Amino acid sequence: MTNLDRITQSPGVMGGKACVRGLRVTVAMIVNQLGAGHSMDQVLADYPYLEREDVLQALRYAAWLSEDRELVLAAA
Repeated sequence: MTNLDRITQSPGVMGGKACVRGLRVTVAMIVNQLGAGHSMDQVLADYPYLEREDVLQALRYAAWLSEDRELVLAAA
């Protein structure tokens, strides 16, 4: 796994979910925003205390997690 030094987990912050730099912004919140069609610029505008590298690391972390699990999806 690549260096994910901006992704933190602490039981006292957002229930232990993966967050960015200890802030109350979870990886899931960022990925959901992007998945809903928001651009990176929109996400950064919505969360002005985030940096571009925060968003990129959140995506890398989510990709890494998805490699570890296989979900059964409904057939098309």
